[in-house]
Amino acid sequence: MGAQLRVYKRRIRSVTATKKITKAMEMIAASRVVKAQRKVAASTPYAQELTRAVTAVGTGSNTKHPLTTEAENPTRAAVLLLTSDRGLAGAFNSNAIKAAEQLTERLEREGRQVDTYIVGRRGLAHYNFRERKVAESFAGFTDEPSYADAKKVAAPLIEAIEKETAEGGVDELHIVYTEFVSMMTQTAVDSRLLPLSLDEVATESATKDEILPLYDFEPSAEDVLDALLPRYVESRIYNALLQSAASKHAATRRAMKSATDNAGELINTLSRLANAARQAEITQEISEIVGGASALADANAGSDN
Repeated sequence: MGAQLRVYKRRIRSVTATKKITKAMEMIAASRVVKAQRKVAASTPYAQELTRAVTAVGTGSNTKHPLTTEAENPTRAAVLLLTSDRGLAGAFNSNAIKAAEQLTERLEREGRQVDTYIVGRRGLAHYNFRERKVAESFAGFTDEPSYADAKKVAAPLIEAIEKETAEGGVDELHIVYTEFVSMMTQTAVDSRLLPLSLDEVATESATKDEILPLYDFEPSAEDVLDALLPRYVESRIYNALLQSAASKHAATRRAMKSATDNAGELINTLSRLANAARQAEITQEISEIVGGASALADANAGSDN
């Protein structure tokens, strides 16, 4: 019984130490998600207004540009997948990877060759383990992305969209990331960044009773679109990086809270088992003492006779 009690106590100490770690990680994630939420709220209006500006320029001119003009027979597409550098975030990474794989399968069924770009070590490890080709990868900034990081990610994608497909360029640019809806809800989504769907944006503006502004182009609409192309891609990727970071921190907080609660329940269970083992040990010792005393009394009574 004594050995069993020592096992329970050792397990209780181990689980208690784990509970302290998960509780600390939960508190860290909770503080980080608040900061990430603020950054998302600050960057979203700029990304939306820039999209509206690009849409207004595109609808107000007949210029053919990679930003607004769809290829007649698209043959190649780029998919940017946003994951995290670290795990311990529940199904955060697996949901984003699953959405990217579904998007890739759909594009391939439609006859497009897909070039995959990945942000985050978890996504890269998934593709490397399955020996899938990755055009380019980025890591080291997923927890707190900056606009400079977004520019670094956007650079090869802008270069690819500006090239002809025969020279290794792409006709379309898609992005897969996890949208932050609330502290309890984060959804993996895919979106086509380029070419921008003017009809969808115009319809969305109409449902919100918004009127797209009219612009005069100086020197030309094409020059304006050339200037807006990198800004548009960078701002959308930056906003997606922030959404992904906020979602990751929220998922980590939820996973660590669940781990902390489970550790608490396990400690309670082990404590009950340890108390039962201790009580059994005490009962056994009392029984041995009573048995010894009875045997001694019987021996003394026999000697008196």
